[in-house]
Amino acid sequence: MESIKLKELNDQELLQEKKKFDTNKIINASLIGLLLGVFAYSAVKSGFTFFTFFPLFFAFILFIRGQKRNEFEKELKNEISSRNLK
Repeated sequence: MESIKLKELNDQELLQEKKKFDTNKIINASLIGLLLGVFAYSAVKSGFTFFTFFPLFFAFILFIRGQKRNEFEKELKNEISSRNLK
């Protein structure tokens, strides 16, 4: 994402990038929810073991990646609003 220069994209590409970003956000949130569900099921079913915490580890990684994407989202929204796009 950092390699993409938002100023160099035309209007259509910029809106396409926003659409991709929104889709990735939904997928990321779904995966985090799934992993938390797997963690809860595993904890109830077999107690707290070493392997119970694997889904939490992966959910944490996805959460951190999502936080880093927030900076890109702000830049993207600023660029869209500066061009008076939808």
